[in-house]
Amino acid sequence: MKVLIVEDELLIAVELDRIVDGAGHEIVGVVASVDQALAYAANADVALVDLRLADGPSGGSLARRLIDRFGIKVIFVTGNPGEVGYGLDGAIDVVAKPFTEARILSALAKADEALAGGKPSQPSINQASSVRL
Repeated sequence: MKVLIVEDELLIAVELDRIVDGAGHEIVGVVASVDQALAYAANADVALVDLRLADGPSGGSLARRLIDRFGIKVIFVTGNPGEVGYGLDGAIDVVAKPFTEARILSALAKADEALAGGKPSQPSINQASSVRL
């Protein structure tokens, strides 16, 4: 899969990059704002999206645009899973920070299933154990 990482915290972005690349997926970009994400969106199948980005709490509205305009499968990766709200409809999954590698891989597997034409299970907010950076 072609994955776009939308995360403004450098250490978290690097960890997501490591996990996604290690699973054999292509990373089309690691970006920190809505404008940057939209610039890469046409090249992505899946986006890992934080709610609070460099340009404010814009992840929910960004996700909505990625889903509606580009058909991208969105996975929220956020420290505020209860705030997903507006963008949740159509999202593949919600991963709570801190996350584990296994939890990110599980969410990516759901996206892969959806891209293959399967119907993934409903998004769930998962409180995972800490990732050590």
